[in-house]
Amino acid sequence: MRQDPIIIAGGGIGGLAAAIALAQKGFPVTVLERASRYQEIGAGIQLGPNAFHAFDRLALGDAARAIAVFIDQLRLMDAISAEEITNIDLTSYFRRRFGNPYAVVHRGDLHGIFVRACEADANITLRTDCDVVGYEQIGTRATALLKSGERISGCLLIGADGLRSRIRQQMVGDGAPRIAGHTTYRSVIPTEEMPEDLRWNAATLWAGAKCHLVHYPLSGWKVFNLAITCHNDPAEAFAARPVTHDEVLEGFRDVHPRAKAIIHHGKDWKAWVTCDRDPTDRWIDRRVVLLGDAAHPMLQYFAQGACMALEDAVALADELDAAEGDPAHALERYRNARLLRTARVQLGARELGDHVYHPSGVHALLRNQLMRETSLERFCENLAWLYQDPFAERPSDVTRKIA
Repeated sequence: MRQDPIIIAGGGIGGLAAAIALAQKGFPVTVLERASRYQEIGAGIQLGPNAFHAFDRLALGDAARAIAVFIDQLRLMDAISAEEITNIDLTSYFRRRFGNPYAVVHRGDLHGIFVRACEADANITLRTDCDVVGYEQIGTRATALLKSGERISGCLLIGADGLRSRIRQQMVGDGAPRIAGHTTYRSVIPTEEMPEDLRWNAATLWAGAKCHLVHYPLSGWKVFNLAITCHNDPAEAFAARPVTHDEVLEGFRDVHPRAKAIIHHGKDWKAWVTCDRDPTDRWIDRRVVLLGDAAHPMLQYFAQGACMALEDAVALADELDAAEGDPAHALERYRNARLLRTARVQLGARELGDHVYHPSGVHALLRNQLMRETSLERFCENLAWLYQDPFAERPSDVTRKIA
């Protein structure tokens, strides 16, 4: 396996992270990107401590920290009354508890770090204009089938081709993604245009009735990322569609003027219909395996999509390295290690949307009371399963190895 290349379909953050993790273990890798160049669409990403555990394993921790804004708080605001519901301190206790910070980065900046790391590694070949439409397998070979008619073979094929993965469709056949009924509008605001009294070093959530607003600083405080979401039951899914200011405002008529003022500063809005899929255990077809959104696409409410893909990449490389000559066993161990964790995030994200981001009336009042009663220590304990280092050796792991 260390002579025959591993093929990766998809050159997003998950696919490139997998390439780096595998190359560090001595595996040759070829990445196939559909677009004509390697780039990311979008602006901000929130990164929990678990993302930095993965960055460190990829030897990219210093590079990621250099472009990140380490935010001091999570702030929850009532978008109807403009009152603060609660704020969570993310500095000393939080960072000691989880061994890493909570941060935000520009998606393009982060993707650039991964592209440069791949370009610098002799074990990695990056290809563009490679639209993977399916796969076939003969013996111990897996072949990516390109729209152009070209066939690219290796010892394994990793489907890291996102929400609408062609690899997943051939393997699982579960049709189009589930439309959640929400539309997210994104803009980037120069810091000097952000209302001065809201220029917080925080990931701020304004939670309203069937809508919410999120904002935080990016790119060394040069800009603020703004992502706002409403329930408008779109009939079809789309991504990065330009929309007018009036279209954006339509779903936020009832929010407080203080929150609405943020929207008025947005420009060049683009819209995404939010989608996910139900969890499945069908991640493997002999020598083909899924990773990231191709395996477990999730809504944004846990801010864990990129984090889970990074963890997948490290876990898959670890298992392949440990199971030299037995890829089937390695893929099974990878799937089993990741399945329930990612399913918990997928399903939990839906619940967060319903019970924290978008409730109204008494439902919202109950949310406010419960959030105000949650101490920092309790908040951290509630999320320890997510933010603690997933690669640290646990007692159960030691027992399994001894057995």
